[in-house]
Amino acid sequence: MTRLGLGLIWLLHWLPLPLLAPLGRAAGLLLYALAAERRRVVLTNLRLCFPGLRELERAQLARNHFAVFTRSLLEHGILWWGSRERVLRMVRIEGLEHWHAVRDRPVIWLSPHFVGLDMGGIRLTAEFPLVSVYSKQKNPAFDAVLLHGRTRLGPTELYSRQDGIRPVAKAIKKGLPFYYLPDMDFGERDSMFVPFFGIPAATITGLARIAAMTGAVVVPAVTTQLPGGAGYALRFYPAWDHYPSGDLAADTRRMNAFIEERVREMPEQYYWLHKRFKTRPPGEQKIY
Repeated sequence: MTRLGLGLIWLLHWLPLPLLAPLGRAAGLLLYALAAERRRVVLTNLRLCFPGLRELERAQLARNHFAVFTRSLLEHGILWWGSRERVLRMVRIEGLEHWHAVRDRPVIWLSPHFVGLDMGGIRLTAEFPLVSVYSKQKNPAFDAVLLHGRTRLGPTELYSRQDGIRPVAKAIKKGLPFYYLPDMDFGERDSMFVPFFGIPAATITGLARIAAMTGAVVVPAVTTQLPGGAGYALRFYPAWDHYPSGDLAADTRRMNAFIEERVREMPEQYYWLHKRFKTRPPGEQKIY
C-alpha cells in the first residue's frame, strides 16, 4: 500500500502546481470524511487550543487542515523527485538578512511543525549545508524516500533521534546551521510540562540546552503554504536576544509562546494530526 501511494505521488509530481494544489485540497476533504480516528485527534486538539470557537467553526478549521496537509503531501513529490530548479521556484525565502546578521556564530533554525516544514528544509539544503534530525519510519520504503528527498539537493548531515545529540552538537560547532523541529510530544524523557495554548504539554527542552551547549543563537525559520498554486514561503525571523537565559522552564515557555503566535496567524497549517497532548502530567487523565 505504501509503495502504491508513493507511486501515485511520483506520478502527480509531473503536474504543475496550479493543478496539483487544488487536487491535493480535494483529496484532503475526502480524507477528512474517511479518516475518523485522525479527524477525532484534530478536533480534540482544536477544542483544547481554541475553546472560543463554535463547534461548526472548529469543524471547518479541521477540514481546512486536512486540505492543506494533503496538498502538502502530494507536493512532496516535487521535493523528492523534482528538479533543483523546480524546488527553488516552489519555495521562496524571506528575511534572509536575519540569518546573515548572525552568520558568524553557530545557529539553530527553529522550525515548528507546520505543513510546509519539509518544503522549507529541503529548499534550504539546495543552497546551504545544514544539519538536521529525523524520526526513522517503520516502513523501509517510506524511510528510504524521506532520507533521499532530504539529502539529495545538497550536503546535508542528517541524524536519527536515536543517534543522540552529540553528532548534532559537533556539526553545529563546526558551522552547520541546525534545522530543528522540537515541538512534538516525544514523551517525558528530556521534556518538561509547559503551557501550549494554556494546556500543559510535554515539551522537549533541547532548544535551550543545545543553544547553551554550542553557543548557538536561535533564528526561527517558519514555512507557510501559499494560496492556490503559489507554492511556499520560508521566513526567517530576527535572532532571539538573551537566549538561553539560564532558566530552562522560561526558555521552553518562550519557544511555545512563539509557536503559538505563528499558529494563530495560520491555524489551519499547524500539524494538528499529531497527538500533541498525549503525555499527561502525573494524575491527569488521557486526552485521546
